[in-house]
Order: sequence, then structure tokens, then C-alpha cells
Amino acid sequence: MTTLFDPIKLGAIDAPNRILMAPLTRARGTRDHVPTPVMADYYSQRAGAGLIVSEAIGISRQGLGWPHATGLWNRDQVDGWRRVTDAVHDAGGRIVAQLWHMGRLVHSSVTGQQPVAPSPVAAPGHAHTYEGNRDYETPRALAVPEIPELLDTYATAARNAIAAGFDGVQLHAANGYLIDEFLRNGVNARTDDYGGSAENRVRLLREVTGTLVDAIGAERTGVRLSPNGNTQGTDDSDPQSLFPVAAQALDALGIAFLELRELKPDGTYGASTVPPLSPLIRQHYKGPLILNSDFDGAKAQAALDSGVADGIAFGRPFIANPDLVERLRTGAPLNPWDAATFYTQGAEGYTDYPVLETVA
Repeated sequence: MTTLFDPIKLGAIDAPNRILMAPLTRARGTRDHVPTPVMADYYSQRAGAGLIVSEAIGISRQGLGWPHATGLWNRDQVDGWRRVTDAVHDAGGRIVAQLWHMGRLVHSSVTGQQPVAPSPVAAPGHAHTYEGNRDYETPRALAVPEIPELLDTYATAARNAIAAGFDGVQLHAANGYLIDEFLRNGVNARTDDYGGSAENRVRLLREVTGTLVDAIGAERTGVRLSPNGNTQGTDDSDPQSLFPVAAQALDALGIAFLELRELKPDGTYGASTVPPLSPLIRQHYKGPLILNSDFDGAKAQAALDSGVADGIAFGRPFIANPDLVERLRTGAPLNPWDAATFYTQGAEGYTDYPVLETVA
């Protein structure tokens, strides 16, 4: 029987266990979106993960609206991330860069530009800005002639990720950001080749993923989806029909792994009554399938035992437990996380969580 602590091959990456660190925005970069030295400490502390998926990293000024998040579009950012990846590798770990375009969930006070989305529909709620929370703005619809430039921007970010020492990339196609907005008909009201049918709404996902594959290889390209339920105002009327089409497209591209953030009815960070779609997606995607959201050790092992999952990505438990793999292995108690320090800019609540004492 496969366990969480067995190795797994994720494309070109040989992971020593099946416990992944999920992408986690922590806002420890500069206002110029450059990684800071404390980030190297944070990630290297967590190098025991089978694979670290980095915090979401902006591919462009247009697509990065989160204060103190980082980018991969200029030399300073690449050099900053190189210090992080070197620290992770020196600690024996593996790390991929999650590539992010936030779509309509940016604010012009951060980016200096009007948001873009598949359709001019504002998101509900508030954007996080340097001046505090502000209402989301109505985006402009991304024009078809702009899509080749968008694809080039993704390709450049992927090549920059490899130059920065990452072992690969993960396309952020989840959680109500740009690719997810194109996927789901609650936001995508287009009538051109990128709207309407499920096949059309999957087009941008397929094109961006194909661009990443061409740029750095399928064996170094992963994707993240959030198929069930409303996320940040983005939802679909028939996810059971949509996401098998997406899974088939990704399977045909031969990507290294697919991660699903699946909400649960009693979820602690978002909830949904839409049943998980992983069993259905499993029928259409044959590569390594990683599940995420509200897992503990027992639930994670049960997901592997069921045959649906090949690995589990843990988010908030990794925030508070740098040595999460060892704690799960030994059944040790977990540190609680401090939500008040999730997005602050210091070491507190970032690199100061205790690890298990080593017995000499």
C-alpha cells in the first residue's frame, strides 16, 4: 500500500515523499515585488516537503495586485528568487514557481492599470491594497489580439523561473484568478472563441499550458485547478461537464502533475456543497494527481488508499510546522498557526515557529 512517505516522480522531479507544500501567499517581498532574505530562511526551513510549490508569483505588473507579493518579470526578482531556491536546494529540497495572473482581482492603485478579465464583470468584495481594502473595480475584457502577448509573458516568466533556479513551474489556474475566470461561465460571458462552450472556455488554459510546455518542457510544468464551488466570486453552472474537458486537455499535454484545491462543505478556508470532482477528473487525467484543502494525516492517507490521489498538498499546516513531514510521520502534535501574521512583513509568524526537539 502506498503511503504519504513513499517517493513519487512528478515529471522531472523525484520527490522523496508525497507531502507537498501548497502555494501560500505570505507578502514578504518588497514594494517592487522582489523577494527578501527572510524568504530564503522560510522556504529552506520547509525543504522536507516532497515538493514545495512557491507562493503565487506575478508574471507581470498587469497581473500582480497583491501588496508585497513577488514577481518574475525583471532581473532583480530573478536574482532574489535565486537566493531562495539556492537555500532550498542546499537544504535538500525541491521547489517550483507558481505563475500568477490575478485577472479582475487586482486594483489599479497597486498595478497602475485597469484590471483585465474575460468579461467586464467586477468581482464581489474588496481588493487588498497598500491603502487598505478597496472595492474591486470593473475590469475590461481582454481582447483576442492581446492573447499572444499574454502567452509570451507566461513563457518569459517560466524561463525566468528556471533561470532563478526553480525545478519547474505550476500554472495558477484556480481560485478565481485570470485562467479560472476564463474557465467558468459565471464570469466568462464571451461569445468569441474563448467563451460559450466548455471547449472554448478551456482554450486559454490549454494555450497557456502549452506555452509553458514549449518554454521549459512538460516534465517541468504543473497546473492547479479549483473545480468545485465558488471561489472569490468565480463559479460555474456545470462543473461536472467543464472540468473533464480541462483534464483531458492537460492530459494530452503530458504535464508533470495536476493539483486540485477542492472545497469541502465544512471547509475552514472556503466551503462548498458541490461534491469534489477529483474522482471524475481522475478518469480523464492519468498523470500524478495531487489533492489539497483541509487534510490531516489520516485523511491524506485515506485519499491515497482510495486511489484518487497520488499525493497531498498541505497549506496552513506548513505555515506553522516547518517540519510537518516529520510530525506527520511520528504522529507528533502540530503547532497552531497565527492568522494575524499571515500577511505581515516580518519574521514573526513566518520563520519563528518551533520544530520538534531532536533527541541525541
